[in-house]
Amino acid sequence: MQLVGLIHDLGKLMVFFDGAQGQWDVVGDTFPVGCRFDERCVFPETFTANPDSGHALYGTERGIYEAGCGVENLMMSWGHDEYLYLVVSGQSTIPREGLAMIRFHSFYPWHAEGAYREFMADGDEGLLAAVRAFNPYDLYSKSDDVPSVEELKPYYLELIDEFFPERRIRW
Repeated sequence: MQLVGLIHDLGKLMVFFDGAQGQWDVVGDTFPVGCRFDERCVFPETFTANPDSGHALYGTERGIYEAGCGVENLMMSWGHDEYLYLVVSGQSTIPREGLAMIRFHSFYPWHAEGAYREFMADGDEGLLAAVRAFNPYDLYSKSDDVPSVEELKPYYLELIDEFFPERRIRW
């Protein structure tokens, strides 16, 4: 969890990539695509302008998914969470729960509001518990104090070496 806390928002570096149009296409709450947008998403009324809302398949409750398919099999909206998840999932030994913390920490309709639970499979309760355990440290643990990089560096470098054995990340 400590390594995930260190790296979970690195996907926000996308804002500096060619093609990024601003903060709006990098950050924000995430949700699955390919099925009806849940009313527990932030500003659900804004989804009415999305053509998927009225689509014959994507606008239905389950859309392209089956009940119990597993949250890891959902196609999520694009943002910093999904980007970093795709980067680290194939290049690290971060366990499934840690990857879920990265991928779903902005999936508030699921972990805070109870939406999309019909897609959960066996083992997904553990992922949900991990994301919920991580969330207070994501949003509510910021400090105005500047940490000592020299003091913390050896500890975090050891964690990085442990979970990123190639010691190089392909972005």
